[in-house]
Amino acid sequence: MQSLYEWDFSGRPTERIDEIINGNIQEFGPGLEDDQFVRQLVQGVIENQQKIDQVIETAAPEWPIEQITMVDRNILRLGLYELLYAKYEEVPPKVAINEAIELAKTFGGESSGRFVNGVLGTVYREMGEPLKDHAPRRQEQKNNVSEPTET
Repeated sequence: MQSLYEWDFSGRPTERIDEIINGNIQEFGPGLEDDQFVRQLVQGVIENQQKIDQVIETAAPEWPIEQITMVDRNILRLGLYELLYAKYEEVPPKVAINEAIELAKTFGGESSGRFVNGVLGTVYREMGEPLKDHAPRRQEQKNNVSEPTET
């Protein structure tokens, strides 16, 4: 999320994304042995950014993409990338939604968690709620993950 935020803040320079990711891994993830997942997420969001932004604008028509705070915008991009493009077996939809909500609560404003939940929940329902009954119960209980709720 930090790398996407920095990329967006810097004017979205795709030629600098490796430098941005490397700097953030050095600063926030020292000792991280496998950074491929981080790189895959960031590259995936950037490659699909226009499509993802269109989904955000459709799910939250009262919020033009440039009016959404930079933190919330990039949390939504990351969550939607996982929801729309990731393998469900690796990142179940409810896990992707709940991770995005937790990021929003931690790094966003007072209403960021509700906003992210509303947008991702809307997209999830419109997708037909894939794997709705196959969420990994053990992982949800372990992390105390709850169902996405409407706002």
